[in-house]
This record gives sequence, C-alpha cells and structure tokens, in this order.
Amino acid sequence: MPRIKEWEELTIQDNFLFQKVMQNQHICKRLIEKLLNIKVQSITYPEAEKTITAGFASKDIRLDLYVETDTGTILDIEMQTTAGKPEWLPKRTRYYQSMIDINIVVKGEDYTNLKTSFVIFICTFDPFEENRRIYTFRNRCVEQDGLELGDGTTKIFLNTKGTVGEIDKDIKKFLAYVDGHAPEGSFTQAIAQEVEKVKLHKETRLEYMTLLMEIKEQKRESYAEGLADGEKRGEKRGEKRGEKRGEKRGTMQATLVSIRHLMKKLHMTAAEAMNFLEVPAAEREKYASQL
Repeated sequence: MPRIKEWEELTIQDNFLFQKVMQNQHICKRLIEKLLNIKVQSITYPEAEKTITAGFASKDIRLDLYVETDTGTILDIEMQTTAGKPEWLPKRTRYYQSMIDINIVVKGEDYTNLKTSFVIFICTFDPFEENRRIYTFRNRCVEQDGLELGDGTTKIFLNTKGTVGEIDKDIKKFLAYVDGHAPEGSFTQAIAQEVEKVKLHKETRLEYMTLLMEIKEQKRESYAEGLADGEKRGEKRGEKRGEKRGEKRGTMQATLVSIRHLMKKLHMTAAEAMNFLEVPAAEREKYASQL
C-alpha cells in the first residue's frame, strides 16, 4: 500500500489544506482581488465544499473552493498538482463551468441571469508548456480580432513554474510559495502563517486523520471485495483461464472503487488518485475510460 502523507507533511499544494486556509475570508478575498485586479467588499461560501448535481443521470462534481463575491461573481478555485493528458485539464474546466451554470439555472434562474464566473486552476506544472505565469481564456471571435463573445465566463490557469508575463507581484510570490519556496512579502507570509495555524488546529488534524483512516479502510475493503468477486467469477467459469480472468476483473473493479473514493473524499483528480494507488502507466488509459 503506498505511503500516505502524514499531517505534518501537508503543504499549501494539498487540496485539504488549501481549502482550509482559504476559509479565512480576509486571505481568500485578497487572493481574488489580486488575481482579478478588482475590489471585493465581501465574499460568501455557499458551501464549504460545493457539490453540484445537474440531474439524476449526471455525475456529481465537488469543487475545492466555491466562492461568490458581493457583486454576484462566482469563482471556483482549484489546486492542480498532476497534469495528466494534455486535453484533460482544459476539458475539466469546461465541465466545471457548465455545471456551475446548470446549477444556477436549476435553481429557477433564467439563463439571461447567469452570473459572471471564473474557473481558476493553480497548477504546479506548466499546463500549456509556454512558460507563462498565467494563461487567461475567454471566448473570442476567430474572424475579428478584439471581438469577445461576452458570455461572462473566464478560465484562468496559474503556473508556479512560469517565468514569462507580468502578474501582480504578490501573486508571483504566492506562486513561488506554492512551488515550495520560502514565503516572501506580507500577503504570502500571511498565507504561510494561516497554514501553520491550521496545522496546529487539533480538530482539523483529527478530521484529516479520520479521513485517511477511511481511505485506508476503503482500500482494504474494496481490494478484498474485488479479489473475492474475481474468485467467484473464476469458480463459476470452472476453468483456470476463466478464474484468472475473473480475478483480474475483480482486482480492476477494486481499484476503480478506490480511485473514485479518493476523488470524492480527497478531491483528487483521476491522475492523482492513480498516482496514489501506483496504478501502472500502461493500465491508466483503461481505468480512465471506465471513470
């Protein structure tokens, strides 16, 4: 079983800790102001961990940090530490954006009342390999330069490894801190202090340890269930080849259950969950298609 991070090892890169730190409204508000270069009077957290369900047959998504400003602007801010396939991250932002919009309409709002929204990914890798600190995407006309669609949606990717492009000086220092460097400047130092404060909070530590105990237990149970299912299928076929095939299928099902559990409970991406479970590289595409 792969080693799980101890509480003392957690950094701002870890979704659990990042989410807890951003529950400090002053820090979260300042981060939004500096990212978007706007003035924010106040923010609200509709839910600590926003879970969105579009319908009976749809997949639930759990957003790390879902915030609404006093002007009605909605922001989903996510920490991303695993790249995966080149197309995965852009399509993930597209899916998150669509689910945010559907969630608003489902509540009875007319589509003309859709709010201005931002999906922001803080990446510990370069998602587009252009060495830029920030990549901002909005819908624009291909035939006419400067003509924007004006649908109120923006997707932003921050790159902790980037060196090209001008950004707010405090955001530059924040990205360096996320990348593992010592905190510099009052803003980043305030975040680092909040990290230490959260890590000294006994109830939060207990919450994390309880969560990891659940993950470990889930892994043990799902693996055992998968093997039992495989053996049952193999016995039913009554031949060695069928037994091996059944056991393999059961093991795969157990791994799928563990991947989904990690994605739901620790907000990992599929790639992060497969890294955590040490799924062989040659088998990841097979698991991704099942997810």
